Amino acid sequence: MDTSTLESQIRSDNYVTYESPYALYSMAISSATSHSSHRRIAVGSFIEEYTNHVDIVTFDEETLSIKPNPNLSINHPYPPTKLMFQPNPNLSGETLASSGDFLRLWRVSDDSIEPISVLNNSKSSEFCAPLTSFDWNEVEPRRIGTSSIDTTCTIWDIEKGVVETQFIAHDKEVHDIAWGEAGSFASVSADGSVRVFDLRDKEHSMIIYESPHPDTPLLRLAWNKQDLSYMATILMDSNKIVILDIRSPSMPVAELERHRGSVNAISWAPVSCHHICSAGDDSDALIWELLTVAGPNGIDPISRYSAGSEINQLQWSAAMPNWIAIAFANKLQLLKV
Repeated sequence: MDTSTLESQIRSDNYVTYESPYALYSMAISSATSHSSHRRIAVGSFIEEYTNHVDIVTFDEETLSIKPNPNLSINHPYPPTKLMFQPNPNLSGETLASSGDFLRLWRVSDDSIEPISVLNNSKSSEFCAPLTSFDWNEVEPRRIGTSSIDTTCTIWDIEKGVVETQFIAHDKEVHDIAWGEAGSFASVSADGSVRVFDLRDKEHSMIIYESPHPDTPLLRLAWNKQDLSYMATILMDSNKIVILDIRSPSMPVAELERHRGSVNAISWAPVSCHHICSAGDDSDALIWELLTVAGPNGIDPISRYSAGSEINQLQWSAAMPNWIAIAFANKLQLLKV
């Protein structure tokens, strides 16, 4: 991976920008390719009203352009907190999942987005506690795990449309969830802890990390798919990325502190176990290399890109390992790495 091209003043052929009619937050990159150089990207709006939007745009790597398709645009109840395409799409079309008031599945074809199902775990009401995030199990694609403000994580069998199991995962709201292997997942919460769960042992969980200051919420969790020993998390209103080794719980192996504002998003590199990208309120996207032992002054990023305003979202997808996607204001931007 050549990170030398990602500098504060990068050339115009190293980034591509799409401007949306509305503020953006969630986004997802498809692993399916309808054409060798075309890639679908879903973007979700952030409007403080009931009616929001999900649009699917197409990135052409040959022409370095991002184009919308009016047929691939839908209204979505509330801002989607997360979007994901199915990990292993089939030839008949692909599935997009979104979270917000419920977990929703959508069928995406070349010229339409159609609802498949709305998954509600509440037995007594047509309403359920809002979902903060979810993750799609790459090894068992029938499984999606959701996290909720009601302290639970729910594992869905989306093929049957039923709940496989539910965990009371934390003492407070659960902010994020990430799968490790087929039968294990981790979550972070407003109670300040990172916990790992095994579907074979529903009575116990392992606390990997707790915030140094009691009840400092943890907001996001990224599990390193290239080396499952490592995770990363971020704290609310903090410029710090905490790197954890699950073999040595409680003590971080590194704390990355070069952002000049709160960190909002993190993503491990999809093809290297030693690189992670972070982005935040300082408008910067930083790439870090975690090969060396930190010196007395900590670890410096190996590259920095400054966006136009606070970066809310970040994706570094195995479908496009040479591009990092960021969302800020009403813009989706792809950065060449």
